[in-house]
Order: sequence, then C-alpha cells, then structure tokens
Amino acid sequence: MKQFFKMLLAVICGVIIVNLLVFMFLGGLASSISGEKGKAVLPKSGVLAIDLSELTISEQDKPSDPMAMLQQQTPVAVVGLYKAVQAINVAAEDPGVKYIFLKADHSTTGISATGEIRKALENFRRSGKAVIAFTEQPNAGTFYLNSVADKIYMSRYEGADGSFAGLCAQSFYLKDLLAKAGVNVQLIRHGKYKSAGEMYVRNSPSEENKEQYDRMVASMWETIGKTIADSREIPFEKLDKMVDNLSLCMPQDYLEAGLVDGILTRDSLKSRLAALAVADRFQDVQFIPFADYAKSKVIPNFRSRNKIAVIYTDGTIVNGKGLKDVAGDRFTKVIDQVRNDSGIKAVVLRVNSPGGSVLASEKIKHELDLLAEKVPVIASYGEMAASGGYWISNNCTKIFSDATTLTGSIGVFGMVPDLSKTIKDFAHIGLYSAKSHKHADMMRLTRPFDQTEYAYMLKSIESIYDKFTTIVAEGRGMEKSRVDEIGQGRVWTGADALTIGLVDEIGTLEDAINYAASAIEAQDYCVLEYPKPLTEMEMFMANFGQSQEHDYVRIFQSMTKPQVLARMPYQVVVF
Repeated sequence: MKQFFKMLLAVICGVIIVNLLVFMFLGGLASSISGEKGKAVLPKSGVLAIDLSELTISEQDKPSDPMAMLQQQTPVAVVGLYKAVQAINVAAEDPGVKYIFLKADHSTTGISATGEIRKALENFRRSGKAVIAFTEQPNAGTFYLNSVADKIYMSRYEGADGSFAGLCAQSFYLKDLLAKAGVNVQLIRHGKYKSAGEMYVRNSPSEENKEQYDRMVASMWETIGKTIADSREIPFEKLDKMVDNLSLCMPQDYLEAGLVDGILTRDSLKSRLAALAVADRFQDVQFIPFADYAKSKVIPNFRSRNKIAVIYTDGTIVNGKGLKDVAGDRFTKVIDQVRNDSGIKAVVLRVNSPGGSVLASEKIKHELDLLAEKVPVIASYGEMAASGGYWISNNCTKIFSDATTLTGSIGVFGMVPDLSKTIKDFAHIGLYSAKSHKHADMMRLTRPFDQTEYAYMLKSIESIYDKFTTIVAEGRGMEKSRVDEIGQGRVWTGADALTIGLVDEIGTLEDAINYAASAIEAQDYCVLEYPKPLTEMEMFMANFGQSQEHDYVRIFQSMTKPQVLARMPYQVVVF
C-alpha cells in the first residue's frame, strides 16, 4: 500500500511539473511574439521598409500566430489594416522618414486590402516623399501595389522573372467523386446564380455560374489593369494585349514595356537606396521595420470624448459563441456592449465575410438594427461582403466598398447529403430506424428525401429568400422586384455593385471612419475596435487541436448539419 501511494504521489507531481512547463513555455511564447520583453527602439531617421513577405496586413490588429513557433516557422508580423494606413499617414508627416522602400512579392494580403494600402501610399507621395519598389517575381497583384511607386526596380539575377499572366478564379466539381463514394447530395436553393452547392451536384458549372465568374474576374482585371496602366502611363489596351500574349516574362520585357524603371543587381540596388537616403554608404542607411513603426507611432486618441467603434465581422457567419469566425451569439453580445456604451457616438461595421448561417445572420442584424436606432452605423466592405455578410449590413446609413470587393449573392440554399449507398454498398452496414412519425429520420443523412420532404425544405428556402429580398429592398430603398432581378444569388464586384445600387461609394475603411466622424461633426475622435483582439494564449487555445482543413472541406462539413445557409460559394485567389 505504501508503494502504491508513492507511485500515486509521483504521478501527481509529474502532472504538476508538466503543466508548469507547458505554462512557462506558453508564457515565453506569448511574450516572445508580442515583444513585451523589450519594445523595438526606432532610429530617429531612416527609410520605412514595407516588406509584405515578412508582414501580414490583417483586417484587425492582432498578435502574430503563436502556432508558428510550434511549427518551427518564423512568426510573421501582423498589422491591422486601419493601423497600417494610419502609420503610412503618420510617416508622410514624420521628418524622420526619408522615403518608403516597398517589396510586395509573396504578399498574403488580399486584393481589396492591397487597394487600401495602395491608396494610403498615393497620399504619402503627395507629401513630396518617394515610394521606391523592388521586385524579383512580379505578378498582377504585386504590380497592382508596386505601380503606386515613383520608381520600380527589378532584380537582374537569373530566375528573377514574373508570372504576369492575368487573373484566375477556379472552382472544382465533385459530383462524380462523391458518386463513387455513394454520396448523393440533395441541394435545395433559390437563385439561379446561387452556386454554393453546385460543386457537389455537378461536373461543371452552370451557364449562370460561368456568367458571373467571367464577369467577376473581368471586373477585377478592369480595376487592377487600368490602375497599373494609368500609373505607368501606358495604354490599358497595350497592357491588356501584353498580358494576353504572355509578353512579360524576362526582366528586359518589363523594362521595355515601361513597367519597371531599371534592372539592378543587389549591390546596385543598395547604392541606389543609399543615394536616395543621402547616405555615403548603404551600411549607413537605417531601415525602420513597418510593424514596429506602426506599433510605436499609431496611438489612439483616448482623451477624445468622441468615440467611433469599428466592429469587425471577419470570417464565416456561424452559430454559437466560438472565438473563431463570426459567431452569432458572441457577436450579439459585442454589439450590445457597443450599444450600451454612451461614449460611442458612431459605428463602422467592417464586413469581410462570405456569409454563412441564416439564423446567426438574423441575430446579428437584429442587434445592428437596434444599434442604428441610437447612433449612425456606416458599413465598410473588405474582400467580400456577400450573402449573409450583405444580409447584416445592407441597412447601414452608407455603404463603402472596394472596387474588387465581392458582394451581393442575395440567395439562399440548403444541402443535405444522402449517404444511404455509402452505408449499404461501401461500408456494408445494415440500418434500421425506429420512428414515431414517417419523416422523423429525414435529416439523418441515411436516405434520400421524398417529394413531401423536398417541398418542406423548399418552403423554408423560399420563405428566407423572400425575407432576404424584403430587407434589401427596405435597406436600399429599392423595389422588391428589382432586388430579385439583381439577386438570384449573383455575386458582384464592388465596382459593378455601385452601378446597380447595392453599395453607395467606392472607398476604404479609412473613408468610412472619416465619414462617421463627419456624421457626428467630430474634429477629433478615438477609434475603438470590437471584438477585442484575442491574446496570444487565446489564439493558441482556439487553434489547438484544430486541423487546417481546406475551405471546401469546412463548407461541406457545415452543410452536413441541418441548417439553411446564405453563403458565397468560394474564396477567390487572383494572384
């Protein structure tokens, strides 16, 4: 017995020691990422360096990903979009910043956020200071940002070439693959363009889906291509033809086309940067890391009595209280908190969401409507504000959208897989359902719907679509028939959405905040962000044990639950 207690005591001590080690590791991890052990000391004068291969511009300011160290990766600095824009604005007036050195290669920043950074850099140049860009492997996205620069230089080294071949959005169709596994996906939808479930029930896109895909990509290219062409003072038709003919490959091609101003070795680049900094040697040039500069220089004006809240709805709209995505129950509490803060005079709703759960969207919209009765609520759209993202925001006082934002998708669908063949023919499992009523097992995924059950589901879908078109008609001051005409699940870019009345103005998050300030006639104000960013520990716990599934897998998993969704079908990667 004494031996048993010794062993038990050893086990308990071991557990305590392990927990202490984990706690100490996580504490060290958090402090090393957040930099609390020692804040960066900035040089009094230097070149502000924006290297997007080492920096992520996120929707909301937050710590670096704590999982990176566990995966033996170098943590990438993260700066919120509004803070990044404010930092560039501060740099324009900062005598210590001589110019900005920009490297956009390998950027993970979305196209709409890239456009907002680009506009801030345009404003920076108006201060009389230069933006100098350097590229090694350019493509459409990097040139969209680089083209704002006074000078663009390209590497002379072998392998320094581009892939400037245009924009592409792809979708996959899984009907045959699922059929081989015995899966029959039952799709119920309203909206001929509502293609969120097409990939599971077709082998190729519908004509309506092809139409919206083609127009969406064309609209994006019009924005990006014309911006590049105007900045480089070449005809858009010429640029369009060069891209179409794959004329831009080697560095000399870019130089001859007028897209870059010089081809440099690393040493010649260093000499050029030193000369621009009025330094005798490159070693004398002080480079200021952008993330450190933003953290040190952008300080909220907490003394102001005028508070503007920015509520970030960033991610898929889901039910529950989860820390990731836009969890309906969590966000209703956040919005209620903002509404009950008498110091908040205006709100900017920043939407970067493809939509999701109708139920969660309804909960969030209800709280936003109550908030709008108290203070002005202005919408700002990021990469996407589609389906459920548009549901929650269409009633805002004014809607600002980027030209490349994906929005609209006014449509609804439900999808329930039938796994009866999988169970019988592949798993060879027998199944019996004891039921109190004949339709009690309709949502168990073990048999197909009958006609009555399909009609039952369709009734719900039709009712929700009617509600969707009604709230958009009321929110945008349109006839309901017009909403149905431009709805039907169709996704529009912000540029096209402006022409049909789904948004009010092409503008940035900063534009929306400035508009909110003018609405309350505030000369000075303090911007507060909601929800409060997760700490490193909260981020670690939210990620712990969760696999990084492909977005399509996550969509499919959510669709196997009995719920109705207002969601955009895809995430578009254009460069």
